[in-house]
Amino acid sequence: MDVLEFSDNEVVPIKELVDLYESVGWMRYVADPDALARAVDRSDYVVTARDAEGLLVGLARVLSDDVSIMYLQDVLVRPSHHRRGIGAILVQRCLTKYEHVHQNMLITDDEPGQLAFYNSLGYHNLNDLGEIKINAFIQMRGLD
Repeated sequence: MDVLEFSDNEVVPIKELVDLYESVGWMRYVADPDALARAVDRSDYVVTARDAEGLLVGLARVLSDDVSIMYLQDVLVRPSHHRRGIGAILVQRCLTKYEHVHQNMLITDDEPGQLAFYNSLGYHNLNDLGEIKINAFIQMRGLD
């Protein structure tokens, strides 16, 4: 793996956030850079990854009450740095920080690569829990 530096709660300039989110095609986020910056800033925990040249190559953020629930949000790695273990390290740092929290949640796209990635980290799709009956509800706004 390249030489990487992982940082906790780094204040990332808006331009770098927009560049990273654009690199993975998350255009809804970059449509309002100020809102993106506020979302990251107001997260309970943010972990970033930078390469040897200082380029922001990954980010994960958490929303949590630090007692009963941890919601993993926006795990992203620049495509040029995929398949190097960066995403797994970002997620593991989040899980370690919140290992005392009972519920770890995330919502992600229905893409085979993402499903395999999160399964490999111990997450379970609610559809695959078999006899354990759990419901999840979401209300999405602004998806025209």
